[in-house]
Amino acid sequence: MALHFEKAEFASRLARLTEKMKEEKLDALLLFAQESMYWLTGYDTFGYCFFQTLVVKSDGTMALLTRSADLRQARHTSILEDIHIWVDRVNADPTLDLKNLLVEMDLLGARIGIEYDTHGMTGRISRLLDAQLTTFGQISDASYLVSRLRLVKSPTEVAYVERAAVLADDALDAAIRLTKPGADEADILAAMQGAIFSGGGDYPANEFIIGSGADALLCRYKAGRRKLDASDQLTLEWAGVYAHYHAAMMRTVIIGEPMQRHRELYNACRETIEAIETVLKPGHSFGDVFDMHARIMDERGLARHRLNACGYSLGARFSPSWMEHQMFHVGNPQPIEPNMSLFVHMIIADSDTGTAMTLGQTYLTTTDAPRALSRHPLDFIGL
Repeated sequence: MALHFEKAEFASRLARLTEKMKEEKLDALLLFAQESMYWLTGYDTFGYCFFQTLVVKSDGTMALLTRSADLRQARHTSILEDIHIWVDRVNADPTLDLKNLLVEMDLLGARIGIEYDTHGMTGRISRLLDAQLTTFGQISDASYLVSRLRLVKSPTEVAYVERAAVLADDALDAAIRLTKPGADEADILAAMQGAIFSGGGDYPANEFIIGSGADALLCRYKAGRRKLDASDQLTLEWAGVYAHYHAAMMRTVIIGEPMQRHRELYNACRETIEAIETVLKPGHSFGDVFDMHARIMDERGLARHRLNACGYSLGARFSPSWMEHQMFHVGNPQPIEPNMSLFVHMIIADSDTGTAMTLGQTYLTTTDAPRALSRHPLDFIGL
C-alpha cells in the first residue's frame, strides 16, 4: 500500500473527526474534497473530477463511492476497505447510487453534513444531491469541518512541509541561475519544476506563476512566454511539493538597474512581512495578520496597489488550487495555533508606473515566534 502515514495516525484523525461530528450532532458526513479523503484515509487520485464521495459515520464506519477507474487506486493508496462502484452509463445519476448506499448504511432520516465548498462538488452534482437527500434526512453544509481539523499539522506532516520547503528553495536557486537578459521564461519555468521533480517532489495543485515586463504585475498564471530584456522585472510564485504538501514562495527579481520605485515597494514589502512576524503566533488571529498588512501598506500610500488578502494556510492540496480555505483577510477570527503551515505574501502591483514587487514565504507557527521554512533570506534580488 502506498501510504504516507502510519495507520495509527489515520486512526487518530478519524477519532478527532468523529468527536467533532458528535459535537455538531452529525450522524454522517459526505466528503467530496479530495484533500479531506487523502487526510483521512490516504486515498490519492485526481478522480474527483468525476462524482465520488466518502461516507463517514459518527461511529467511524467509512465507505467510498467512486468509479471503476479508481477502484484499484483506492485499494492501493488508502486504508479503505469498503469501496462501492457506480457504473458509467447514459443519463447516469450517481447520487441515486449514493442514496441506496446510505440506506444500506442505516442512515435514512439521519443528520448528514455535506462538503459543498470544494472543487469536487460541481453545481450539477449539488443539485442532484439535494434532490435525492432533501427528503431523505436532515442535510447541512459541513464544508469546513475537516478543513479546520487539517489546519494544525502532525509531526509527520511538518516533516513533509519542511521537505517541500527545501524543494521550493531549490527551485529558486534554479531560477536565479538562469535569470539574465535574453533568458527565456520557458527555460526558467522548466528549471524550477525540474528541480522539484528531481528532488522527489510532486506536481503543484496549481500552476506556477511567472511573468515579466508588464506581466510581472499579474498574480495568476497565463499562457505565453517571453524573453527577458536588459532591464526587466520577473515575478515568480511557486511551491515546493512533497506528498502533496505545499510550501509556497514568491519573489520579484529585477534584471538590470532597479528603478527607485522598485526599491520603495521592496522596502514596504520587507517592513510589512517583518511586522507580520510579530503577530503570526498564538494569541492572534488571521484577521490580525491582515490588519498589520493593511495598516503599513496604507500608511505608505499603497492602498490602491495592494491586495485584499496577504496569505493563507497551506497543506496537502489537490488541483486546481494549493490555497486552503483559511486566508489572511479582514475580520477572519481563525486563531493562530502552533504547528500551522502558513504562507505570507506581499503583492504590490503599481499599474500607474508599471512597477511590480512581491515577497513571500511559508512559515511554521510555534508557541511563540514563527519559523521561516526557507533557507533564503528576504533580501532584494537584483541580477
